[in-house]
Amino acid sequence: MGDKVETGGFALSDRQRYRRKLQQCLAALGRLLAEKRFDRPRNLMGLEIELNLAGPDGLPRMMNAEVLERIASRDFQTELGMFNLEVNIVPHRLGGRVFDQLAEELRTGLGYAHRKAHEIGAGIVMTGILPTLTQDDLVSANLSDDERYTMLNTQIVAARGEEFTLDIHGVERLTCTSASIAPEAACTSVQLHLQVTPARFADVWNAAQAVAAVQVAVGANSPFLFGKELWRESRPPLFQQATDTRPPELQAQGVRPRTWFGERWVNSAYDLFEENIRYFPALLPIVDDEEDPLRIVDEGGIPALSELVLHNGTVYRWNRPVYGIADGVPHLRVENRVLPAGPTVTDVVANAAFYYGLVRALAEEPRPVWTRLPFEVAAENFGTACRDGIEAELRWPRPGRAGDITTVPAVELVRDELLPLAAAGLDAWNVEPADRDRCLGVIEERCKRRVNGASWQAETYHRARDAGLERDAALAAMTRRYCELMHQGDPVHTWPAGFPGREAAAG
Repeated sequence: MGDKVETGGFALSDRQRYRRKLQQCLAALGRLLAEKRFDRPRNLMGLEIELNLAGPDGLPRMMNAEVLERIASRDFQTELGMFNLEVNIVPHRLGGRVFDQLAEELRTGLGYAHRKAHEIGAGIVMTGILPTLTQDDLVSANLSDDERYTMLNTQIVAARGEEFTLDIHGVERLTCTSASIAPEAACTSVQLHLQVTPARFADVWNAAQAVAAVQVAVGANSPFLFGKELWRESRPPLFQQATDTRPPELQAQGVRPRTWFGERWVNSAYDLFEENIRYFPALLPIVDDEEDPLRIVDEGGIPALSELVLHNGTVYRWNRPVYGIADGVPHLRVENRVLPAGPTVTDVVANAAFYYGLVRALAEEPRPVWTRLPFEVAAENFGTACRDGIEAELRWPRPGRAGDITTVPAVELVRDELLPLAAAGLDAWNVEPADRDRCLGVIEERCKRRVNGASWQAETYHRARDAGLERDAALAAMTRRYCELMHQGDPVHTWPAGFPGREAAAG
């Protein structure tokens, strides 16, 4: 959905035309794969971070257009809600001091954006869900002024045919309805891209699916929504329910949600694009009549496959396949969408290093984890990690025993087995040892102290309540303290525990 979409309504015949064009695009993709027309290995990674805008009071500010005008940089773009921005970091080659460089670029860019936002009474906040958001903030009137968001909202609402129901039962229970997809805007994430060859795609995607639960367990940072304490990482259930085109009857029939973990390990990127077309009706059936993808392939050219790309952007996998073209050459990427934003640049970069090292090592194991871990267990692990965060207990293959699955605390799994694998993977990427150790050390310390963004938010909120603040005031005080520490930049496991007192809350 990154490209601007402009069109009016759709005729009844548009979806049939679009479906036929999708099949042509899929056939063209199959040809490109079979003929080995894709880019050579480049070891390229990319990073996107969705951001929130909040004022000095910790409350959301619906002013992304004004902030973007002041930032005046192509690196920053709108996102779904008027309180959202997105920053895109140019692709980097994995190796050397890449994570140190990434951290410096992010600190510089986000610092500049924060100063520009501050000029008009706002500020940048990196967190999975801004804790002070209310239902009144997440309405269609607060969607960004962009045709693609308006159209997507219209089509998803029409497909569902009734209001969306949010029902998340965590520490507390949230039940409410929405007439639009606006609650989706509460979800602000980090997206990690890795360019891979077609031959390596399935191994990397399967590895990413296997470790998604671990990423969430150590990186959870979204414990509050609409004033309620829910799951430690509440983005996945919120995103699924806020984009769910299925009324209850279709859910009861087992129709797949557009936001989903998946249901099987794959053998090729083709499998995922084919599933998209087979299972999910078009939301935006916009046909490019000028491109004949099969003819272009026949003539030795590279088709844009714009219908396939657009449709793929409306199926919200936690690990998404991406087809792209750079310098006239097609390539494939795995887009990892599991992680929430924040808490700090140091934490974001540490999460990225852990992911890139881990998927490299797991993808190259002689007995890959996905041959020993049933897919349904990986999916269950993901839900467990979202609910319980750093305290999650996950099911994982026991080392050295064929087919034996054991239950292990996520922090022990990470410290004893996965951090050494991630280190080996970063070595395989030729990352500098000092860069490797600094990043993975952040993950290790989170596990030792059992602290991540979600646990810090929850503890600080409860101390504010214990100090006598009402619910909304406690959430605002916690958010202000979070912003202060976020901009100081020390990783979240070092943040002072709890609520600093009434004076800070009133400040």
